[in-house]
Amino acid sequence: MPGMEYKDYYAVLGVPRTALQAEIKKAFRKLARQHHPDAKPGDTAAERRFKDVNEANEVLGDPVKRKQYDELGANWEAISRARAAGAGTGGGPFTGFGGPGGNVRYEFHTTAGPGEFSDFFRVFFGQDADSSPIGGASGPRRGTRPSGGPGFEDILAGMGLGSHGSGPTAGGAAAGRTRQPQLPAAEAQADISLAEAYRGTTRVVEVAGKRLEVTIPPGADTGSRIRLTGKAPGGGDLFVVVRLVPDARFTRRGADLERDLPLTLEEALLGAEVRVETLKGSVLLKIPAGTQSGRTFRLSGQGMPRFKANGHGDLYVKARIMLPTNLSDEAEAAARRFFDLVRQPNPR
Repeated sequence: MPGMEYKDYYAVLGVPRTALQAEIKKAFRKLARQHHPDAKPGDTAAERRFKDVNEANEVLGDPVKRKQYDELGANWEAISRARAAGAGTGGGPFTGFGGPGGNVRYEFHTTAGPGEFSDFFRVFFGQDADSSPIGGASGPRRGTRPSGGPGFEDILAGMGLGSHGSGPTAGGAAAGRTRQPQLPAAEAQADISLAEAYRGTTRVVEVAGKRLEVTIPPGADTGSRIRLTGKAPGGGDLFVVVRLVPDARFTRRGADLERDLPLTLEEALLGAEVRVETLKGSVLLKIPAGTQSGRTFRLSGQGMPRFKANGHGDLYVKARIMLPTNLSDEAEAAARRFFDLVRQPNPR
């Protein structure tokens, strides 16, 4: 019997397993817009992709479900329901230890292969609308059980247990799912300079009277979030939000940087090699003769490191020509002779 097809929800959304909830939400929104049936009417492949994206977000977008998925893999939902049931007595595939209301443990024994183990849970918990029954005929619809056989809730009711595996059942077995309470998260802010963002840095933040050191990776930008697991006052995660302090020389555009490059009239008119300061160091840039003010030069790989990724952005250098001022009478006369020789067309 074939087992349940495993879906890698992280691959579906195109995010790493370490992705923050905000990154998962952003990836979901992008893919949902891209593959929405309204955007691609009649495209069955896009429709299937849209359903997969929604299914992945339903699991990874919920911290509790995501934790269960990470721990249990493809059969996370069925196994977590079995854990929630938590107790039982009698024969069949379950072997129990202890009585109702105490510390009760149940084991499942089967001679079937790994794929059939998955199908057992699909049949008893109604996880898959098109799953195959144990006998191999056409499968039950979602929420139903094989014809003539008791459902899982009926088994628990017969053992005097509720749907959560403890206590007597009142008025039949009521379906339910145990959800672990989500611990409260907290936020703190860390201000860093552009130079610190380039090489990475550390900050000490104070939360509820406790001082915590946080490592900020290279490439962090305003809005980047660093997670400290379990460091919030209530036991949840602490998110340190980065704020980048404006820089006097550079303007940041994602991983790219921009800056002005002042040039003398001689350098712009006749050409030259000038030194340009970058966050990595200084480089020589060749300025062609006749360079106009506003011309932009691209210095590949001289931008910011990419946050939690490989490579660097680029540095864009914009020429800004600085004209001489306070000319002496002799210099002004020489300039007039020069412009008599160089007749420049009216640029307006």
